[in-house]
Amino acid sequence: MAKVTVHDYHRPESKNYRIRLESKFFNEVGEIPFPEYPRPQLERNSFLNLNGKWQFAMQKKAEEFKGYDKEILVPFSPESLLSGLDGKVAMPDDVLYYKRSFNLDKSFLKERTIIHFGAVDCECVVKINGEEACRHVGGFVPFSFEITNYVKEGENEIEVVVTDPSDTSYHSRGKQSLKNGGIWYTPQSGIWQTVWIESLPKDFIKDITIIPDIDSGEVTIKAAFDGEAGEFSAIAYDGGKEIGRAVSSSGKAVIKLDGFELWSPENPKLYDLIIEYREDKIKSYFGMRKFSIITDEKGKKRLALNNKPYFHNGVLDQGYWSDGMLTPPCDAAMEYDIKLMKDMGFNMLRKHIKIEPLRWYYHCDRLGMLVWQDMVSGGEKYNLLAIGGLAFIGIHPKDTKRNYKFFARQSKEGREEYYRELKTMINHLKNCVSLSVWVPFNEGWGQFDSVKATQMVREMDPTRIIDSVSGWNDQGKKTSDLKSLHIYFKPITLPRDKRVIVLSEFGGYSIKTEGHVFSPNKSFGYRIYKKPESFAMAYGRLFDKKIVPLIKKGLSATVYTQLSDVEEEINGFITYDRKVVKIPVEFVKQINDRLKY
Repeated sequence: MAKVTVHDYHRPESKNYRIRLESKFFNEVGEIPFPEYPRPQLERNSFLNLNGKWQFAMQKKAEEFKGYDKEILVPFSPESLLSGLDGKVAMPDDVLYYKRSFNLDKSFLKERTIIHFGAVDCECVVKINGEEACRHVGGFVPFSFEITNYVKEGENEIEVVVTDPSDTSYHSRGKQSLKNGGIWYTPQSGIWQTVWIESLPKDFIKDITIIPDIDSGEVTIKAAFDGEAGEFSAIAYDGGKEIGRAVSSSGKAVIKLDGFELWSPENPKLYDLIIEYREDKIKSYFGMRKFSIITDEKGKKRLALNNKPYFHNGVLDQGYWSDGMLTPPCDAAMEYDIKLMKDMGFNMLRKHIKIEPLRWYYHCDRLGMLVWQDMVSGGEKYNLLAIGGLAFIGIHPKDTKRNYKFFARQSKEGREEYYRELKTMINHLKNCVSLSVWVPFNEGWGQFDSVKATQMVREMDPTRIIDSVSGWNDQGKKTSDLKSLHIYFKPITLPRDKRVIVLSEFGGYSIKTEGHVFSPNKSFGYRIYKKPESFAMAYGRLFDKKIVPLIKKGLSATVYTQLSDVEEEINGFITYDRKVVKIPVEFVKQINDRLKY
């Protein structure tokens, strides 16, 4: 097990000295963080938010539980500044204990009561009123379960017991590392997304699937039921005016729309949707749009939006915050990042190795920002040759069974867990209007059987594009829709390939902003500048000389690294605390206005 010398973080002369920075939104958190309804596309009037102050303790597994000795602000991980704790990193032999009471009014309780967890990292046991009600493994995906038989009218108690092996196991972990530094970040643990309760009738709609079809002018709504299945109705609205309705047949309702507006980043038009089934009523929304691949007049394969070539001009977005770590401080903080990139002229964010709260995707839907969604990476200890070395010299080893160990995927349990979580992610995000591209693997991090994984994604969701193995170990033309390139150090050129060619990571130009850095004595960037003027000029040259000329030659998307600084990485447009924008917004926008077919 890796050791973390916590006291080094507080000594300015130490190379490991780190500053716990308050973000721009630190004072907007409130006593109950994220009071907004957490699931905008399946909203009911039944909602009890369990965020806020919980009792807390962290102890070693070998110790008998000694009782609660602290308070923590949920949903912030104990390692984060916003948790209210000292930032101690939970180790694999630690146990996190959470407890709080909550009151259920008679008017709230219906026939079924469900509790939802946005994310808990990584393994947890949930007790309700002293009885074990659920166990869950997986630190980045949501889960829910019925607690009807565990709760009562009046005061109730919930306890959550969590352990987190971090990067010492095969579980999904993203960029968390106990030996953090460079592109690997401080691990976090415990509850890190909203906890909430809803109460429902005996028979209710468990899930909906919304499928827009701009070619037929229809939107299809499919329903999955908990309890007895039956007929449901769906009504579409535009600003309060009804524009179409349908009653289900064979489990789906098809609404015919006349004169609808297409959704795009330039016109993020959303329509409201009401779905009713017996006593269950759901509020939702949808957008009419289509993602596809077409061949342009010069014979180049292009990404298309609504049947027309559309250049995806994006930014790598890791979703880390100086005070909340993987948890943004508040709803407005998520909105800020998206709006700023939109103001800079970008039309896409690649959500990198993270699954955000659903409200982040809602803001992308309503503001008009395309999303490329990465699956969270996992696996055992990575082999440096697998995650970069061989790819740099153009060798792409097969990620099949014979190379499981090479790709850090020798654990059968870990491979099975990956597929379960991939399916959960796709189902969780399938209705997001802005989500255009799925990314099952990144740079060989725990990559395996990518042909099989890509086929599974395609079967689950044939309406979106797939970037099978972003960056490194390409498994051939039959796997991915895209030829995906990560280029930081060598000249940017396009290969000969019959697929859509995308530059899915590049840039990483860096500048240190004193007083706004996490690691004053350490910094990481692909090319570091000392003055804002030279930083901006270099950025401009990169696009003028390298990127713009390649669009006519077949380049169909770019993902610049990156939106914000993250810990030692100082290659963001904005600082880690979101208090300084390091490059003029209008300057970037003028460059981005040229990135078109």
